[in-house]
Amino acid sequence: MASYDAVIEIPKGSRNKYEVDHVTGRVYLDRVLFTSFVYPTDYGFFENTLGLDGDPVDVLVLLEYPVYPGVGVKVRPVGVFNMSDEAGIDSKVIAVPAKDPRWAHITDVDSIPAQLRSEIEHFFEHYKDLEPGKWVKTEGWGSAADAEQIIQNGITKLAEEGAH
Repeated sequence: MASYDAVIEIPKGSRNKYEVDHVTGRVYLDRVLFTSFVYPTDYGFFENTLGLDGDPVDVLVLLEYPVYPGVGVKVRPVGVFNMSDEAGIDSKVIAVPAKDPRWAHITDVDSIPAQLRSEIEHFFEHYKDLEPGKWVKTEGWGSAADAEQIIQNGITKLAEEGAH
């Protein structure tokens, strides 16, 4: 499985939703989650990709300790959490650090601990519950191969359509 460059926007345990401005490179506070939920993993995007929603392809990175917004991490995709929201399809690739032996045994979505998968699913089912006009529909899990395809499609889409 190939490795890719991810940029973390939101550290695990945060209620703050940060976003990188792709023109300036600055990290901005987009909002504080309306619910009392915190992100269950580090959250960011794959560089040089364009997702179906017009933003870079999203990634949840499983790390031992959270990192700061704006930090780059070389990751290996292991699965995908499929979902949609008020803006359309919004799947989240799940990835692990490419060179960290603590995560070497995670090779596909089925090797992610069931409790962590449940926490991720529960978070995304409910994190927008108190935000007017917003909703989420979860659509299950996909394989490492599915995740790889989403990333490759994002690379192709950016090459064909241009910047974010």
